[in-house]
Amino acid sequence: MNNEIEKVKCLIIGSGPAGYTAAIYAARADMKPVLYQGLQPGGQLTITTEVENYPGYPKGTMGPAMMEDFKAQAERFGTSVRWGYATSVDFSSQPYKVVIDEKDTILADTVIISTGASAKWLGLESEQRLNGYGVSACAVCDGFFFKQQDVAIIGAGDTAAEEATYLAKLCKKVYMIVRKGEMRASKAMQHRVLNTPNIEVLYNTETKEILGDKTVDGVLVYNNATKEDRKLDVTGFFVAIGHKPNTELFEGILDLDENGYIKTIPGSTKTNIEGIFAAGDVQDHIYRQAVTAAGSGCMAAIDAERYLAAKGIH
Repeated sequence: MNNEIEKVKCLIIGSGPAGYTAAIYAARADMKPVLYQGLQPGGQLTITTEVENYPGYPKGTMGPAMMEDFKAQAERFGTSVRWGYATSVDFSSQPYKVVIDEKDTILADTVIISTGASAKWLGLESEQRLNGYGVSACAVCDGFFFKQQDVAIIGAGDTAAEEATYLAKLCKKVYMIVRKGEMRASKAMQHRVLNTPNIEVLYNTETKEILGDKTVDGVLVYNNATKEDRKLDVTGFFVAIGHKPNTELFEGILDLDENGYIKTIPGSTKTNIEGIFAAGDVQDHIYRQAVTAAGSGCMAAIDAERYLAAKGIH
């Protein structure tokens, strides 16, 4: 396609469990959806290794393989799954205009946004190299693999505190690495952490390096107060310094919350613009699970179908 203009009933921006599930439902409803996979085809699950908490996979599965299954199912019902990502949008009049890869224009009666969120990372080379091999940004997803082992988690907010207490139920020892002299978490969450005997909070501490060749076998930290290095003997390293929703494209157009997540009308996937829907981690900063993302993808397709029917668009 070269500088083409194409008209579609349902455009899905982003893949992952939300986008692909929306595509499955939209395709089965004869909405002939077109899905652009975005910069990370398959979403965050493609950078995880094993997924054991998604229903229907009793033996577990690999994240990338699971996303291939989702994609194949969406295509089976007629979804046009394409490479490319949205570079600009115009939601000021209908049909809505979305430019792909700065050249091709899609005119869409409905748009489902499932661009997800990206975990914030420390930016260490070893962190990226060992991502999925002992380094994780999701304790709920991956904590199970570290049963009765020693792990470290970095972060100081409510999410970090919650994930630390979650890991403490599974792991022998949890080191919580806090950069400053205090946590940012609410008093109630701090109280929970400090009253969990197998969590050791390391204040004024920064991560210098994650150690290990093929898997994590330790973390080198530096204490800003004592000016000392210390090696933590851990097999897992969890990063909980926040997520950033992929919503730059929609700033000033859709209603976003203070953290940049798309606001949806409670009990639906509707945004502040009719015919534009949001599903998955781009609008969910609470659960952030594959199964909840898939559920909201289903909701978005049903919301879009009902919208088209009410408008008399066939």
